[in-house]
Amino acid sequence: MKSYLLKPYAHFVRRQVRSVAERAVLAQQEIMGDLVRTARDTAFGKDHDFKSIKNYADFKARVPIGDYEHFKPYADRIKDGEKNVSWVGRPKYFAKTSGTTSGVKYIPLTRESIPNHFGTARNALFNYIAETGKSKWLDGKMIFLSGSPEMDDTNGVLTGRLSGIVNHQVPAWLRTNQLPSYETNCIEDWETKLDRIVDETINADMRLISGIPPWVQMYYERLLQRSGKSTILELFPNLEMFVYGGVNFEPYRDALEELVGGRIPSVETYPSSEGFIAFQDSQHEKGLLLNADSGIFFEFVPAGEIFDENPTRLSLGQVEIGVNYAILLNTNAGLWGYNIGDTVQFVSLAPYRLLVTGRIKHFISAFGEHVIGKEVELAMAEAAAKHNVRVTEFTVAPQVAPPEGGTPYHEWLVEYDRPPANAAAFAEDLDAAMVKQNIYYQDLIKGAVLKSLVVTPTKAGAFRDYMKDQGKLGGQNKVPRLSNDRKIADKLRR
Repeated sequence: MKSYLLKPYAHFVRRQVRSVAERAVLAQQEIMGDLVRTARDTAFGKDHDFKSIKNYADFKARVPIGDYEHFKPYADRIKDGEKNVSWVGRPKYFAKTSGTTSGVKYIPLTRESIPNHFGTARNALFNYIAETGKSKWLDGKMIFLSGSPEMDDTNGVLTGRLSGIVNHQVPAWLRTNQLPSYETNCIEDWETKLDRIVDETINADMRLISGIPPWVQMYYERLLQRSGKSTILELFPNLEMFVYGGVNFEPYRDALEELVGGRIPSVETYPSSEGFIAFQDSQHEKGLLLNADSGIFFEFVPAGEIFDENPTRLSLGQVEIGVNYAILLNTNAGLWGYNIGDTVQFVSLAPYRLLVTGRIKHFISAFGEHVIGKEVELAMAEAAAKHNVRVTEFTVAPQVAPPEGGTPYHEWLVEYDRPPANAAAFAEDLDAAMVKQNIYYQDLIKGAVLKSLVVTPTKAGAFRDYMKDQGKLGGQNKVPRLSNDRKIADKLRR
């Protein structure tokens, strides 16, 4: 009944999505003006002379680029109970995330910004229904593998993980479909929680499964172990849809599809605590549609300039296809010039579709090569396909001073589900694929500054053990694909 009744609404949503996509640049200009006008009498607006901002050039001159460290003085004032700090009033929620230098980060979510988070997720799902005609997942059970929905109180502001906050926004008509139970979702220990989730779903009519791919893989493996079935589709014959985000799906695709017993239609999303940035609007076109009319004014900085004193800042109408950009957010939650640390590349400008290419802080440039996440993932995909290899997880780090002596290299720590028959040939082809991906890496290899990469197999479960040791097992956490130091690599080698 739900699938039948909601189809007209799904087509209405899809028309809206298309309309916004056609006027994305104009929508962005309007949002910039609305944000500045609304926040001009806040502390941030007064500090940065918002009343004198007339155009984007004025905006760039007055709004600095910064990450959470730059925002933290304002965040602390908001946490202490002050009103009208970086947005009008006080936030409804704080999304609490783990930081590095800042410790725990408190990202505000306001009444104005909440529709961006939940409304965009809804739009992604209903757009899929209208595009494909597939809506039977609405008539069965669905699961969102997420963090605990339990909230703390920070001076009157409810505080928790974004996935938990979103859990509270699920409408009543959908709650009857949702698993696991609230009590199970509140369990903090991932292994215990996973067992309880299996208890509650193993005999259910599961139609939609959503989560970070490595944790969904754990869920599938536990289900098959418990049920004795050979594939997930044997267990859940009506499974119709997989929703994911946070990491590139391709390195996990083979393993997940073997566990499932076939390819399940999927929808990729690009959410963050700071804002829901993009979602897959087409099953046939590459890339994710930028969320251009949802309370966020986006800016883009060529990735190589992001740490410059005066980097180039571009609005949406100025971006080009194929350029690696750091993405900045200005939001109706009170974030300004906010560098979330991600890099993206546009694959289409009509409409504006992008790929997430990596993290600003997750790169290797020990010798000036600036290798990024997208490059190592594409290289691994090419070599794995050629050698019929299936990878559970991997990460890459520089070996600047090899303990065995000799020329430095990049070390790839790889956990295999199906290892290569010829490890040396696999490593050789992986290196050749990397040479094609990154011209600077190619020059360093040719100039013998670096020798060819070294692949180090890890023991089974090494990455899960590492994440457990870091207190980041499950939920929305993921292992960085690469780093410019040896902290992760050395722990995985133990």
